[in-house]
Formats: sequence, C-alpha cells, structure tokens
Amino acid sequence: MEFTRYQLDNGLKLLVHQDKSTPLVSVCMTYNVGTRNEQEGKSGFAHLFEHLMFGGSKNAPSFDDYIQQAGGENNAFTNQDMTVYYEYMPCQNIEMALWLEADRMLSLNLNEKTLERERKVVLEEFKESCLNEPYGDIWHHIGPLAYQVHPYQVPTIGKIPKHIEEASLEDVKVFFDQFYCPNNAILSVSGNINPEEVFVLTQKWFGEIKKRKMPPTEMPLEPIQTEKRTLEVSANVPLDAIYLVFHSAERNSTNYYIDDFITDVLAEGDASQLYQSLVKEKEFFVNIDAYITASMDKGLLIVEGKLAEGISLEEAEKAIWEELEQLKKHLLSDYAVEKFQNRIEHNLEFGEMNNLNKAINLGYYELLGDAAMINEEKAKYNAITAADIQRRSHELFQEFKASVLYYRAQKSDKQ
Repeated sequence: MEFTRYQLDNGLKLLVHQDKSTPLVSVCMTYNVGTRNEQEGKSGFAHLFEHLMFGGSKNAPSFDDYIQQAGGENNAFTNQDMTVYYEYMPCQNIEMALWLEADRMLSLNLNEKTLERERKVVLEEFKESCLNEPYGDIWHHIGPLAYQVHPYQVPTIGKIPKHIEEASLEDVKVFFDQFYCPNNAILSVSGNINPEEVFVLTQKWFGEIKKRKMPPTEMPLEPIQTEKRTLEVSANVPLDAIYLVFHSAERNSTNYYIDDFITDVLAEGDASQLYQSLVKEKEFFVNIDAYITASMDKGLLIVEGKLAEGISLEEAEKAIWEELEQLKKHLLSDYAVEKFQNRIEHNLEFGEMNNLNKAINLGYYELLGDAAMINEEKAKYNAITAADIQRRSHELFQEFKASVLYYRAQKSDKQ
C-alpha cells in the first residue's frame, strides 16, 4: 500500500493513501491511549472516552448529526493499547470529518450532564456484556491470572463498575488533557483524494492546536512465569469451559507471527488440529478455539473450549495438552505450512480491499512504529517454516508457563 506521510509542527502525524477505486473517503484518528494508560482506581476511562468523544464539542453540539448530513457514518473502538475513531463519507465531504475531529480534540464538551449521560451508558454496557452475558466476565478472571504487574490484567470495560461510578468531572478532564492531544494522535486517510490537499486541510483545522506534555508511558515489565497458575470459578452458564493461557510475543517481535500461525494450525477452520481431534473425533468439546491478543507488549495465546456433556474439565485439559505435545514432537508438512500461509495471505489481501480497513491499519502500524510495516506482513508470514513452529511450540507450551481457568456451569437444584 502506497501512502504519503506528513507531520505537523504540533506533533500530529498524517498518513494519506490515495485510492482512486472508491468514491468514499475514510478518516481515522488513532490515539495512543488504552487500558494500559489508566491509573489505579480509575479503570475503564479509555473506554468511557470512546463514548464521551461523541458528546459534542464547542462548534459541533451533535457529532453524529454533522456526519449524517455529510452522507457518512462513524464509530469508534478501544482496546488495551489504543483508542480509534473513524468516519467514512463521500470524498468531497472530507473537510467535514477533519473539522469535527479537530473541534473535539480542541474543545470537547466535558460537563456534568455529558458525563452523567455517558456514565449511565457505560455502566449499562458493563452489566449487559460482563455481568449478565454468559462467560461475559472471562477477562476479569484471565487478566489477573495471567498478569501479575502489567496493566493488561485490567479488561477494557474496566475492573469494577465503581471506578466509573465515582469518576468526577475533574478526573475525566485530566485524562483528556493528558492523552487527547495532537502529539499523541495519528490521522490516517484513505480515499480518492489528493494527499497534498488533505495536508493543507489538516494544517487548516489542526495546525493551531497546541501540543501538550505527555505523562510517562513506560510500562512495568511482567515477570517471567515460573509455575503453573490455576483458577476455578462457577457461574450460571450452559456448559463447562476451559481456558489454557500462555504468554505470547509482543506485537513487533518475529515470534508474534509464529504465535499467530500456531493458533491457525490449532483452530482455524474445520480442518484444524483441535477441531478434528477434540470436536469431531473424540467429541470432548462442542467447540474449541485458539487465538492471540496481539498486544503491543507481551500478550496472550489462549486455547479455549466449551465441553461436551459428560466430559470433565480435567479430561478436557489433558486432551488439549496432548494435542499441544503433537506440535512439539512432529514437524508440520511443507504442504500444511503452505496451506496456512495461503489462507493468511488471502485474509491480508481481502482486508486491504476495504477502504476503511486501509485507514485504520495505517494508523495502527504507525502506532507500532512505522506504517510501512503494513507492506511487510505477507513476507513475514511466508517466511515461517515448520521448524519455526516446532521451536516456538516448545517455548510456549510448557506446563509451568500455563495459566489454566476452569469455568464450571453451576449445577441446577432441580432434579
């Protein structure tokens, strides 16, 4: 993907990809702030701001109304490493999106009324997605089990509702001033637009916003795990579930790509190792999955499954370990490696067909260190060998490196 990079004097980075195949333009604002940046006792603030940023600004009391009038749509998402806001609309209306993003960066409406409204929305989301949804609290168990000191132990929704309930207007203003500034943001644009014209418009609307002093961003180093950790919980869920959790490589590591590849081998599609053996043949699970969190610092590789009736959690764990041992003992065939590489390449190519994905990915890779890395992904996956997979499986899948969560379905009192 070709793109042009600019940087304003206030530190705002601008990346522009010209895509003449679409009449739409996608505008993405990536802020370098997520759960990892929250203070103790103030968890959930990054996610709270995902909502507060739509509460209007000095010159645009209703963000959504302006976007809709411009024929566009918008949304946002938050994770442990970043918060992303995006809009897409007809190319000729790009200035509307830039003006709106600049106005809320400069003068967001932060008042008691807005805070109370969005507080209620976030607390309701906490109840629906974590407290009332089956397995919805899983990250409240996995995070503290796998991480001892790193802030990744806190889920994006927040640690407890109380932290949002007690958030003061001054608290959120401080958070905004610390992180919502041009020198902590990346603006990425993709569409049938001229890069130099986008730069001129960006300078027009963002150029006068002053940079701010950033708080320290160094994260505590998670100690190397030296013994198996276990946790058992029970809840009103339909099936017993098990989660085997291992520390995986940081996003910029070569091992990250191998870890991601391993999860595809284990659980991508009906022909995958875990599905074929433990769902289809042995019928130990009704479904099983494996994935990585793709965190900027050391993340997690998770194998999770919902158990079939009559299978104990101990039997299920033993069966998973047996499958992981197969990756350590036996080299994959060249054909199998190539098959998964082709699938990954297809997914990467398909993702780049979407104009909005291009804008989001440019911002993401720039946050990782250099947006040009987006063009190196296929080569990194295609360089993986069967020997890499076996080596990395030996490094990952050691019992003393595992955190294991048994999630039991509560027994009914009815006979």
